[in-house]
Amino acid sequence: MVDTHHITLEPTESKDTRSGFGQGLLEVGHQNPNVLGLCADLTGSLKMNAFRDAFPDRFFQVGIAEANMMGVAAGMTIGGKIPFTGTFANFSTGRVYDQIRQSIAYSEKNVKICASHAGLTLGEDGATHQILEDIGMMKMLPNMTVVVPADYEQTRQATLAIAMHHGPVYLRFGRPKVPVFIDPSAPFELGKIQMMMSGADLTIAACGHLVWEAIQAAVELAKDGIHADVLNVHTIKPLDEKTLVKSAQKTGHVLVAEEHQRAGGLGCSIAQALSSQHPTPMAFVAVEDQFGESGTPAQLMKKYGLSAETIVVKAKGLLGR
Repeated sequence: MVDTHHITLEPTESKDTRSGFGQGLLEVGHQNPNVLGLCADLTGSLKMNAFRDAFPDRFFQVGIAEANMMGVAAGMTIGGKIPFTGTFANFSTGRVYDQIRQSIAYSEKNVKICASHAGLTLGEDGATHQILEDIGMMKMLPNMTVVVPADYEQTRQATLAIAMHHGPVYLRFGRPKVPVFIDPSAPFELGKIQMMMSGADLTIAACGHLVWEAIQAAVELAKDGIHADVLNVHTIKPLDEKTLVKSAQKTGHVLVAEEHQRAGGLGCSIAQALSSQHPTPMAFVAVEDQFGESGTPAQLMKKYGLSAETIVVKAKGLLGR
């Protein structure tokens, strides 16, 4: 029997996580009049339309000027405002790294950098837009919190949570529709790993779109008598090392799955934590030092090995099965 927590193994609907952000932004806009929205000519793609329509005097369309948007957002915080910036992940990080580093992270400004269309699941736009380095870039910045929610509902919850958190935040989400599998009543806390499934043989730690793949893999592994802890590491930084180490101590093996370069992502953070506190045999499912290419999200996830099937194979290899 598979031991699950706060999830459904047979979800009845699929939604894009960017829509979860749009819904969360609308809700937090109603809750807090200091919340502002800024977008770099991608209002529809970021699902910020509802916020714009509800609060036209609190929404700012800056055009295709992402670096300027970051500077404007940083300035707005001085008056007590809470700006949420919105554009594609590539433009939210790589294009504007200097502005984020100097004006937001170094200055500890209360800006929420909200990034859609992250990773390979951006799809047909290809390698130039499929940033796979952004988690690493953002987590290395002092003062920056990094959040990568797993489905529509959790992205909505994360949007509400980061509005309450004082300090710069990078919130990463995606374009395609993915299963909605987390119970809306499941508690969400920044900096706290969420247990999805319990087992004693293996720990699978994942973030973003790979959480659902990890759950599917765990179900398949259970058929062969391998029972896994599945950890939804929605907050990459600060990392919940206590929960992570506790799971590693129980299972003795850790596999990390993420839609990001293997170098610099969640896997590196987990390996660093475990090497100093509880050295543990590990395996990784991630992009292996490659750029993406054009294709459907499903095609790319399969080609680059970001799938439940790959997790199953690597898990068995890690366990010597």
